[in-house]
Amino acid sequence: MAYDENNVFAKMLRGEIPCHKLYEDDDTLAFLDIMPRSEGHTLVITKENVRDLFDVSPEALAKTMAVVQKLAPKIAEAVGADGVLIQQFNGPAAGQTVFHLHVHIVPRKEGVPLKPHAGKMGDQAKLAATAEKIRAKLA
Repeated sequence: MAYDENNVFAKMLRGEIPCHKLYEDDDTLAFLDIMPRSEGHTLVITKENVRDLFDVSPEALAKTMAVVQKLAPKIAEAVGADGVLIQQFNGPAAGQTVFHLHVHIVPRKEGVPLKPHAGKMGDQAKLAATAEKIRAKLA
């Protein structure tokens, strides 16, 4: 299946849709998931127009994962997490809902259950406050 230039992440990359941006460089963009499974749930996307892990160039994948590795401990620290779940879905049967390669950074706290994947929209004021806490750690 061809890449859809009008998917929500492509629109974010073009600046057509706002997001709670945490980090951006020439190759990647990281922002808070609007349906967070936990406080600080972040998505890191490649700027390469690819649907999933099987379409991405090795170079873009390496750059994306380097950003995941760099951001995950800072995000966990910012929200007081005990650990971090890293997830990446490929295809509808695997749970992928936006067909642009992205990696989930999901901070985990002992004894706190995760909210459902692609569940309820988060409160925008809470997301903005969480983004501020994370950006302060990244500075």
